[in-house]
Amino acid sequence: MRVTAVLVAYNRRDLLQESLAALARQTRPVDRLVVVDNASTDGSGEAAESLLDEWGERARLIRLTENTGGAGGFAVGIAAAIAEDGIDWVWVMDDDTVPGPEALAGALATHSRYRRTGPDDLAVMGSRVVWTDGEDHPMNTPKAKIRASAKERRRAAQAGAMEIRSISFVSAFLRAPRVRELGLPVADYFLWNDDFEYSARLLRGARGLYAPDSVVTHKTAKRGSSDQDPGARFFFEVRNKLWVFRTSRALYPWEKLLYSAATARRWFRTFRASEDRAQLWDCLRRGWGDGWRSSPQPTREVLRGTGVPVDVMFEIDRLAKGNVR
Repeated sequence: MRVTAVLVAYNRRDLLQESLAALARQTRPVDRLVVVDNASTDGSGEAAESLLDEWGERARLIRLTENTGGAGGFAVGIAAAIAEDGIDWVWVMDDDTVPGPEALAGALATHSRYRRTGPDDLAVMGSRVVWTDGEDHPMNTPKAKIRASAKERRRAAQAGAMEIRSISFVSAFLRAPRVRELGLPVADYFLWNDDFEYSARLLRGARGLYAPDSVVTHKTAKRGSSDQDPGARFFFEVRNKLWVFRTSRALYPWEKLLYSAATARRWFRTFRASEDRAQLWDCLRRGWGDGWRSSPQPTREVLRGTGVPVDVMFEIDRLAKGNVR
């Protein structure tokens, strides 16, 4: 199995350096590495360039001229990864993700156990994500797949895993052939819900596993769930969630109903915990309007003129058919 890691960076130089050092210490070495710098202004690009010297030809640094958000950065990085033949898995993460030394080995061991029990229909795996205290990070701990069959649950358990329906990009393993089949993340999401939409799209009609033997640390400022007060970013949560429900084919109709109800409950908790509800109401109003009146632009259009290398832009164009609305 050949694995290319994709790390998206923006203005967190110290954490980026820590993440890159952890990737270099994997007991099962990463085959290739792509770092996408989202037009950082704190020296992250220069720091990455220095650290990637030891990787030689196994690593590539892509420095964008505009901040395309996590969604755009991952679209660029994943496209660069799968442009190379022979890649089996694309391992994606943010620059505040520090993988444990066995993170890659643990994920591949989970996949190996899964393959021994039936068809190799695995499309996505997600790591166990902990905070700096070693406890599970509630922001990135997935829930078991709704309506998973007894056979699916039993097979996942045999692999030491749990069947899932979506995963965050904090540490996700994406099957390269599935990416080639269904295309890239939707760059116009910018941030929030891009990983939810994309992983759910890859997993519709396929299998996904939460692999606790693969452990990473998500070094957020606080240990909390996604319904903590997001401030101005709540605009993207509202707009993008409506885009998921309205324009994406990632979810079945019955799933959209369930996730809509869950979203309403989460937004209620967000408002209840907020110290600036006026700001959240403004984000809700603008996000709700944009979410109903607009649809995401094609990823290839969003990324034009942002410094994407020619060969990667060619791959994005080739995969554009997968970015369905």
